[in-house]
Amino acid sequence: MKTSLFRLLCLCAAAAVSRAAEEPEIIAKARAFLGSDEALNAVNSVRYEGWLIAPDPANPGKETKSAMEIVFQRPDRQRISVRSEKMVEVTGLDGYEAWQRVHDPADPTKWRQTLLGPDQIKRLRANTWENLSYFRGVELRGGRIEDQGAADVEGVACRKLAFFHGAGIIFFRYFEVATGRLVLTETEGGGKIREQGSTVVNGIRFPSGIVTITKNAKGEDTRVTITFDKITVNQPLPAGDFAVPAIGR
Repeated sequence: MKTSLFRLLCLCAAAAVSRAAEEPEIIAKARAFLGSDEALNAVNSVRYEGWLIAPDPANPGKETKSAMEIVFQRPDRQRISVRSEKMVEVTGLDGYEAWQRVHDPADPTKWRQTLLGPDQIKRLRANTWENLSYFRGVELRGGRIEDQGAADVEGVACRKLAFFHGAGIIFFRYFEVATGRLVLTETEGGGKIREQGSTVVNGIRFPSGIVTITKNAKGEDTRVTITFDKITVNQPLPAGDFAVPAIGR
């Protein structure tokens, strides 16, 4: 029994060394740009507080501004809250369960709650991993990384990596060759995500804002901006805040 266990440990160690050897070189540089391995590996939760600025569907050409809170927490927990004068929308992920609840802040009795489907759950789980693992370890979740070679992003020499999470969920990330800085992220659906500014918390460099561009039903670009006023690391929410709310709440 002891011999078998020893052999198993040796095989696991050999597999880990093999994965490290196969990892694209730009990943180590990208992680170093954000912080030390010690600081990145110590992250168990990140909480963002700020503002969501998006097109107003009721008034073309105008924008709405809503308070926003985003929490990513191990293992596989996510909670996003968007609050305006007219509506509060909360989306939660708790392992293999996900939900969305909307209510009127002026009248909490006016609400609706929806359980999200398998495809949405898989995407939320992938998104949570992407925000807590800092580009390393997706193969441990059944995914893989593909080095797609050199790429130019508006004159910046980059290395393009594809992070495959299965079920058609792919994040294409462009890292600046010189520094490892993440220049651009694209999704398999054509959405584009750019980080803006930076702030350092717990020895880790975070963006101070994010701009997302997607296509609407008319094929036009829709721009959504999120700005962060406060970022907190490793102060998790209670597990119950991610769980599917009881209908009576």
